[in-house]
Amino acid sequence: MPVNRGAVQPEGWMPPRGYSNGYIVGDVLFVAGQVGWDANLRMAEGFVPQFVQALQNVRAVLDVANVPVENVGRVTIYVTDKHAYIAASREIGQAWRATLGRHYPAMTLVQVADLLEEGAMVEIEATAVVSRTAG
Repeated sequence: MPVNRGAVQPEGWMPPRGYSNGYIVGDVLFVAGQVGWDANLRMAEGFVPQFVQALQNVRAVLDVANVPVENVGRVTIYVTDKHAYIAASREIGQAWRATLGRHYPAMTLVQVADLLEEGAMVEIEATAVVSRTAG
């Protein structure tokens, strides 16, 4: 079912508390920071598995909103250890292409002291234009 405006929530995900996983305002989809946990809030173990899961979560929000990957214009990646990101660059590139293809929007990587969710090492947020022909 296409989403026209308002909150975006993938089916089967635990409901978020105090925020939306995605939100459409006008022609823009804002994907909230997605961490490396599954629909039941089980955190993946390790930097690369968390990165992969966070990317898949971003993709899930895009899919529910019927927004193609190519409409993503900005991605912000928050990590607790930039050296882990650099060390895993090959695996991260493979995960990116497997999940989002060869679309590389404007990106920012920020190292932070910690993330809200216990054990989270990666959080990824995105902004996309809602296609008028989607859905």
